[in-house]
Amino acid sequence: MIPFNKPPVTGNEEVYLLKALHSNKLSGDGEFTQQCHTWFEEKLGCKKALLTTSCTHALEMAAILIDIQPGDEVIMPSYTFVSTANAFVLRGAKIIFVDIRPDTMNIDETLIEAAITEKTKAIVPVHYAGVACEMDTIMDIADRHNLFVIEDAAQGMMSTYKGRALGTIGHLGTYSFHETKNYTSGGEGGLLIINDERFIDRAEVIREKGTNRSQFFRGMVDKYSWVDIGSSYLPSELNAAFLWGQLEKADEINKNRLASWQAYYNELKELEEKGLLELPIIPQGCVHNAHMFYIKVNNLETRTELLAYLKEKEVWAVFHYVPLHSAPAGLKFGRFSGGDAFTTKESERLIRLPMYYRLEDNEQKHIIEAIYAFFKK
Repeated sequence: MIPFNKPPVTGNEEVYLLKALHSNKLSGDGEFTQQCHTWFEEKLGCKKALLTTSCTHALEMAAILIDIQPGDEVIMPSYTFVSTANAFVLRGAKIIFVDIRPDTMNIDETLIEAAITEKTKAIVPVHYAGVACEMDTIMDIADRHNLFVIEDAAQGMMSTYKGRALGTIGHLGTYSFHETKNYTSGGEGGLLIINDERFIDRAEVIREKGTNRSQFFRGMVDKYSWVDIGSSYLPSELNAAFLWGQLEKADEINKNRLASWQAYYNELKELEEKGLLELPIIPQGCVHNAHMFYIKVNNLETRTELLAYLKEKEVWAVFHYVPLHSAPAGLKFGRFSGGDAFTTKESERLIRLPMYYRLEDNEQKHIIEAIYAFFKK
């Protein structure tokens, strides 16, 4: 079976894990954590980067930082992972779902303003497949309505919007280093990106269980104590060591994935021209990271049949999110603003093909031939 995903391994992870093990600093914020922080701050151009135990926790920190209170409303797409909504629901917010654009599967920026009420606190754009939302429009709306913007860039490492790294445009941004992402910190992991300086000091406190421990270790206070709410969002130094092995070869991983993405696109273009499927669209001004390659077939029935056929051919392809607004918790904690013209319909057509670092040419050829054979059949 050709797997849907293989976690990336570059070769140096084991060396750095052993170094971390012998450093007498396993609990985090050691040498490797600092190296990762510096890399992100220089590469992304953000004010502050803080590794977290997951992107879920980075989102939870963001919700605390913007002081989400019960009754606040947060606007986001329904086509996203549950963590995007959960982070704000945990603070008592009501989720306002907005329809997506069919070309990118991202939130439709033209529908956001109509969803704003006096209770709206934030907009959370999700950069699906590492392809940027229309951030100029979103930031303009946020500025005019005095709203926070938190970018869910879980899939967006190495992607840009008009030359700016995803996650660095809003007030806050989040990344994921789960094993399914382009870069992993050993299975789980995340990053909080801080672009608004007023959040830096408090973010460090929240990440350290509500204490000023980071200031203590920098010699800024003579003892540390409980000063705010917080939780255990600090990842192990082993996670940082594993991630550092990936960041050293970030460009190599990115180049390899982009080559696989382009090969899919070139070989499947003929089926799109025949009207049998649709391929991803990358808008002008967006540079993507080949996080995933998806196709969209004509309807749910075709998707079900194609997935079953690919499984017979030993190819593990998958569909993606079930829209949150149709889920039991989505019905309880949120509401859909306007009509669902595309969210459900487009989600039922989408298939994610195997995509990972060092996807072999013969594997990719087998996948493509299986898709052609299905439509010929």
